[in-house]
Amino acid sequence: MKLTDFKALTFDCYGTLIDWESGMIEALRPLTNKVGRDLSRDEILAAHGALEQAQQNYTPGRRYNEILATVYKRLAEQWGVPVSWEECQTYGQSIKNWPAFADTPGALQYLKKYYKLVILSNVDNESFQHSNRRLQVDFDAIYTAEDIGSYKPDQRNFDYMLENLKSIGIAKGDILHTAESLFHDHVTANKIGLANCHIHRRHQEGGFGATASPDEMPKCDFRFTSMADLVKAHQKELEQ
Repeated sequence: MKLTDFKALTFDCYGTLIDWESGMIEALRPLTNKVGRDLSRDEILAAHGALEQAQQNYTPGRRYNEILATVYKRLAEQWGVPVSWEECQTYGQSIKNWPAFADTPGALQYLKKYYKLVILSNVDNESFQHSNRRLQVDFDAIYTAEDIGSYKPDQRNFDYMLENLKSIGIAKGDILHTAESLFHDHVTANKIGLANCHIHRRHQEGGFGATASPDEMPKCDFRFTSMADLVKAHQKELEQ
């Protein structure tokens, strides 16, 4: 299997293209600064990830920025800090400030020359519009949790994407699903037989950060520690 075998790259966005963990940590400072003890970065991210996943399971039809507002409220309760609903909503709107990884825009612009580029993300459309400006590329298709009414790792998100891509001439065998989260993306990719590429952004930190640990480690067809390394591997294949 080679990178050049595929016609389309389907991307998770947050954690893969957008540095959501840094964005979260910064936007949570008004809350974490009020907590009466030191919280490590990974402790904050793990607490956030657990509450986010639970809220998505309970209310899969809610928009992601609304999910985040509720997560903020639950974190405040967990850490014993009083907050207003306005503060919770402000956190929900913070997605627009989350930065892209430094290598993302250039990598996407390069890959656009060779592939159809597609987003499959647990986000709402309005929030992604802000992120898309940071990504600096025009995607060929964008599928959000708001469009679908559920959140990954639910298989119906992938089924929705595959059905719609088929209608524009992209078959499942043409697709390489590219993502950081083993839990949200690669487990389901394995389940449905979708080729996959792990962008292991947390290779230096270890652990799973703001995502859950998968019950069983999925198989990955490709693994790189950055989007830049994916580009280098593609360039190497072309040279050969």
